[in-house]
Amino acid sequence: MEAATLSRIGLAGLAVMGQNLALNIAEKGFPISVYNRTTSKVDETLDRARFEGGLPMTGHYSPRDFVLSLERPRSVIILVKAGPPVDQTIAALSDHMEAGDTIIDGGNEWYENTERRIHELAGKGILYLGMGVSGGEEGARHGPSLMPGGSYAAYQNIEDIVKKVAAQVEDGPCVTYIGEGGSGNFVKMVHNGIEYGDMQLISEAYDVLKNVGGLSNSELAEIFSEWNKGELESFLIEITADIFRVRDESGEGELVDKILDKTGMKGTGKWTVQQAAELSVAAPTIAASLDCRYLSGLKEEREAAAEALREAGLKVEVGGVSSGIDKKRLIDDVRQALYASKICSYAQGMNLLRTKSVEKGWNLNLGEMARIWKGGCIIRAVFLDRIKKAYQRNPNLASLVVDPEFAREMVQRQAAWRRVVGLAISAGISTPGMCASLAYFDTYRRARLPANLVQAQRDLFGAHTYERIDRPGSFHTEWTKLARK
Repeated sequence: MEAATLSRIGLAGLAVMGQNLALNIAEKGFPISVYNRTTSKVDETLDRARFEGGLPMTGHYSPRDFVLSLERPRSVIILVKAGPPVDQTIAALSDHMEAGDTIIDGGNEWYENTERRIHELAGKGILYLGMGVSGGEEGARHGPSLMPGGSYAAYQNIEDIVKKVAAQVEDGPCVTYIGEGGSGNFVKMVHNGIEYGDMQLISEAYDVLKNVGGLSNSELAEIFSEWNKGELESFLIEITADIFRVRDESGEGELVDKILDKTGMKGTGKWTVQQAAELSVAAPTIAASLDCRYLSGLKEEREAAAEALREAGLKVEVGGVSSGIDKKRLIDDVRQALYASKICSYAQGMNLLRTKSVEKGWNLNLGEMARIWKGGCIIRAVFLDRIKKAYQRNPNLASLVVDPEFAREMVQRQAAWRRVVGLAISAGISTPGMCASLAYFDTYRRARLPANLVQAQRDLFGAHTYERIDRPGSFHTEWTKLARK
């Protein structure tokens, strides 16, 4: 083929995310080739490209034609389901690729799979990137947050494209080279874990305002809209305000009240909690959000439990204004509790990234991670600029909780935070995310914990030894013998 007719990049996998990302790339002026095993998807994408402005896109119906339509060194993005389908797609494409070509996996892949593929493809001289893509279908079409990790040479091959395609914020495009190996996938995984925490905390704020404050959906819409003008300004707060406004077209009232209270999940939140456990990093807010998704799935069991405990005499009732509640103060307290809880949740995610970075030698720039999340992605928020600046002030910051600015805000908000959690507990409303964040804060800020007793217990029943605060070394005591002398 003549060089003039070759595409700058290719994209294989044309479900909604793949189609939208391909159209985004074409719209930014990069001629793109597209391919999908189901040929109707290719035709559908080409139709969209024509309809959306005659975008520079060509469709291909075999892996060979697709690969040969690309200018060298070839770069191919694949957006297929994680796991074996990625391996199958790589096998089909790499047969026609050459040394120096690049494959970029844009799916939510387990980071170790990416590291395996980097190694396998190195034998053929093919470069590989695992690139987290956040922002959903809207982000993919108009500007996502992109987290590419793996071969730096591969990143350089597509840098001009991803910098144009990513969401744009005042301090640059929401993309950066993350680091080596599976770092891009790992960062996206933790991003999703933080997202789990954020959504859980927002749902708890809603629960308290609705069931303790007795607020209507229209009032909640106004409150969340107002919150979105201040420190909580973010994509998730914005869309939450919108959700409360949507009427049920097939019945009375608002649609949100008709939605079954069972939460789905794709697995990245579970991976985040598993990695936190393996790395001995406390992530209680993210873990609580995962536990809540599991519990939400037990709908029938929960209904039966509600009935059984009511018959057993449980009198805790939610669903109305508690006597003597000052609505205005409650709303402001919940805002402050939500903000303080978020700081703890993000601190946990950032600590997980830092610990993994040290283990793997990725040299992650945590301030830059916060920066590329400021636009395009689901957790995008004004608050992330403050996190970026905290790590710029101190790249070795032990925790966001001890950054001078965030520490001051936590102290200012803790009274409101404690009031909300206490009120929820007394009303029988579970706030596991807020409670986990508060417990994390209260544990982290204490110079001395009751862990001394746990160590004594471990030494008594297992001779695990203990250290002392007044002299060096390891010690073992015959506790029972001495106690019962």
